[in-house]
Amino acid sequence: MVSRNKNIVRAILIASYLVIIALIVSGISALFGYLNTGADRSAMLHTEIKKTEQYTPKIVWTPLTNEGRPIDKNNLNALEHDYLDAWYVKHVAYKTNTTAGIKDYYTDSARLNLYDMIALNTDENITIESTTLEHHPTLEFFSEDGQLAVLTDNDVVEYKRVFQDVNMILETTEISTYKIVMLLEDGFWRIRHLVKTATEDYNVEHKTISTTNLNIQGINYYPQATPWDMFGDSFSKDTIAKDFKIIKDAGLNTVRVFVQYEDFGKANINNTKLDKLKQTLDAAETAQLDVIVTLFDFYGNYDVLDWTLNMRHAETIVSSLKNHNALVGWDIKNEPNLDFESRGKTTVMAWLNTMINLVKSIDDQHPVTIGWSNTQSATLLKDKLDFISFHYYEELDDLDAAIKTLQTEIPNKALVMGEFGESSYDGFWNPFGSSDDDQADYHKKAQAIIATNNLQYVSWTLYDFSKIPKEVVGRLPWRKNAQKQFGFIDKNGAKKASFKYISQ
Repeated sequence: MVSRNKNIVRAILIASYLVIIALIVSGISALFGYLNTGADRSAMLHTEIKKTEQYTPKIVWTPLTNEGRPIDKNNLNALEHDYLDAWYVKHVAYKTNTTAGIKDYYTDSARLNLYDMIALNTDENITIESTTLEHHPTLEFFSEDGQLAVLTDNDVVEYKRVFQDVNMILETTEISTYKIVMLLEDGFWRIRHLVKTATEDYNVEHKTISTTNLNIQGINYYPQATPWDMFGDSFSKDTIAKDFKIIKDAGLNTVRVFVQYEDFGKANINNTKLDKLKQTLDAAETAQLDVIVTLFDFYGNYDVLDWTLNMRHAETIVSSLKNHNALVGWDIKNEPNLDFESRGKTTVMAWLNTMINLVKSIDDQHPVTIGWSNTQSATLLKDKLDFISFHYYEELDDLDAAIKTLQTEIPNKALVMGEFGESSYDGFWNPFGSSDDDQADYHKKAQAIIATNNLQYVSWTLYDFSKIPKEVVGRLPWRKNAQKQFGFIDKNGAKKASFKYISQ
């Protein structure tokens, strides 16, 4: 028995010894690994700044002719990244009145001005929401030891909103010039001086694109099997081509399609999705259909600090498609006025104004609109939009008067009823709903009003659907089931009674 106990103790000691040795070896390996690799920069930061994901203003460098030492591409990229990150940190600091991250991007002396401003704003209960949209820096000097850089940043487009006690007291967009001195400290480019030397109001004007020849008689389109997931794994150009032939043969000339912001990769556009979008326009061209592209479906944030990400999203898509023969126009956002209450009308309108300017700066050939959810909002931004698009799901008896009011308020621009329709669902969740015949009667009356007022239109939608994502109308079954049956073709592929009135 004694011998057995000794063996147990011996085994325990040996096992403990092996565990201790393993821990020591693991610790030494980790130390050598740390010493043989550089410090992880992201772990050193006190903030979670990742510029490529958080902040992507347009930046265009003047050709390099700086004094001092020539700068290579890697150093210039590092300088640019830290410079833009410094702006981002400042925006966050002024919005939150906190100092987190400032010491990572500003030297000791430069921090004092920021700290003083934050303290003053805190005392006055002031917050500032701001972002820069464009930078045009010139490298004036790069020191021989690579530790100091002097920049002039021209034509910095900066948007800001100033709030005091929650109330907005100022909203402005400025274009400014800054002088900057940056020092390389511990592997970081930090701002030593940032001085504004000139500023003026930023007023951008874009030509209005004539819509005299615009003739939209169309339909909002999703494939029947993949509604709201048109460009996913089940994408089929053959299916789309077949559907486009049905649409063309029905007497229509336009389809409206939707680019979902997150699904397409936000600022970093998914090239596979973009290629599928191009294939869709190719299919439309083959079918002799025009396409309205809606850019920001399923987006509802509008936060000023996200604007540069939104801009890169739109920039990539607009630049890629602006020369396509099937493109007829851009719809900036689907029903943004529905976000006025939750996000604030001022915030949403400022975002829309910025995106209109961006799209027009890239494509000055195709008209721009916004798909307002009702006629009441359709006069908003009427002077900046090239044609006016509104959706209508109210009583048809009121449509004629609503159109005539808009024609009076906006006399010189084309009006497009960008969505309208009626569900033929009258099942368990809505036993007193509309039948197929009721739906047909609705479209017969709608087309009569459209013809009387010489109105352009894009109806909702070609197909009935079997499934509706909860993100579209929520989880309530009476809403989801009604949304499934707005189509002119039922889920079995048969044309409904309303198909007779799909066009004029």
